[in-house]
Amino acid sequence: MRMRKAAARIAAGLVVAGGMLGGLAAAGPALAGEFRLTSTDMAEGAALTQKQVFNGFGCSGQNISPQLSWSGAPAGTKSFVVTAYDPDAPTGSGWWHWVVYDIPADATGLPANAAEGRGLPAGAVQARNDFGTAGFGGACPPPGEVHRYEFRVFALGVERLDVDPAASPALIGFMTRANALGVARLTAVYTR
Repeated sequence: MRMRKAAARIAAGLVVAGGMLGGLAAAGPALAGEFRLTSTDMAEGAALTQKQVFNGFGCSGQNISPQLSWSGAPAGTKSFVVTAYDPDAPTGSGWWHWVVYDIPADATGLPANAAEGRGLPAGAVQARNDFGTAGFGGACPPPGEVHRYEFRVFALGVERLDVDPAASPALIGFMTRANALGVARLTAVYTR
């Protein structure tokens, strides 16, 4: 029953989130030539594993950022931004788990555990997450709650975002959307 409710919340969230993208088309089932985000570590609508769960705040996961691959970026793409966000966090503003910006245009993905600095493309910058550190902070919802984790890759029409390295995820999100040519998304869930 809990997973059925989670699936309904995901479907409703995809409709709402799609409207909040300011006209950007979010990736769903792939069609030829479509901007698409995939992962060998997670699947659309499926539960995250302990690898992507935070180690702290009462959670005891491995806190490993997932492998991500993207394809079909829009023409004119000059850089990418990757985000991981929990819109269900009881904060009034969601929870930023990961923000990587200034990813070069020739990148087609990030390996698992890239947040530890291994495998990030040259020039890519990891912003501070809502746990207060730069890098990936895994899932850790309050006990008994099913949360969605939205992994997105934005294709930008600029080579670099003009933000301070200490910028908040919200400011980076604003600058990202102001320069976005397209976005692809993969949404997973987690409960404890």
